[in-house]
Amino acid sequence: MKVRVISALVALAVAILVLVFAHTWVFYLVVAALNVGALYELFKAMGLVKFRAECGICFGFAAFDILIEMVHRYNILGGLNAKIYGVVFAGLILLMYLRDYRNYVYSVPFTLIGLTFGISWAFKSLALMPTEFPKFGVFAIVLTLAGAWLADSGAYFAGTFFGKHKLAPVISPKKTIEGVIGGTVVNGVLLLIVAGVYGAFINKQVDMHYFTIFIMGMLCSPVGLLGDLSASVIKRQAQIKDYGNIMPGHGGIMDRFDSVMTVAPFMYWLFSIGALITVK
Repeated sequence: MKVRVISALVALAVAILVLVFAHTWVFYLVVAALNVGALYELFKAMGLVKFRAECGICFGFAAFDILIEMVHRYNILGGLNAKIYGVVFAGLILLMYLRDYRNYVYSVPFTLIGLTFGISWAFKSLALMPTEFPKFGVFAIVLTLAGAWLADSGAYFAGTFFGKHKLAPVISPKKTIEGVIGGTVVNGVLLLIVAGVYGAFINKQVDMHYFTIFIMGMLCSPVGLLGDLSASVIKRQAQIKDYGNIMPGHGGIMDRFDSVMTVAPFMYWLFSIGALITVK
């Protein structure tokens, strides 16, 4: 427990420092590193890292997909037109499959492509927030991470005191139905409190849609649970306890960001349509 607490405090300090630099190139480098790291952990768990050239292309795309936003933001190289780079990436993987199809089955290239697109889009959703929502971008990231992580904490405490019925005993033995229900309600309340403090004391240039934030906060719980359980299935099938050990006592990047993988795109969409916050 002591190791977990110390590790969590260090991670929190690093996260705050990164958010302070959310409007600089440092932020993009950190998100790009997390994107590549999460992909590596998944590929390693699934036994795909042996395809070094293909994985190298995936890691390159994962980093580029985030860093291109830095290029656009700071108008580096006059603004690089990269609308087709995703097609180029998928094409390269498929070309390598056509060249080496005798060495592996069809599931390999399509798994590499699918995971790379999916994980990259999740992290890119976070990377886009400071640029696309300049008046509240940092808060959008905070609320997104809170939506993913506070639900898990709420579910843990609710499950500890009231949990009786297992939700998915094989996939995630500690999760209970009561815990998920409690975590869902707690998540809505906590996001409402966070939004209230921000709107009342920190940024009065925005209108907070509190009822929607409460409802969407609760929805973040099952949305995040989808990512959590999906990542857990992979671990069970790969017969590993954690994806890594980058955070002692907590595991790897994917162990901490599994729920963020589904919550981040969901919250990005809500911010984009003005469902949660609008600028006065």
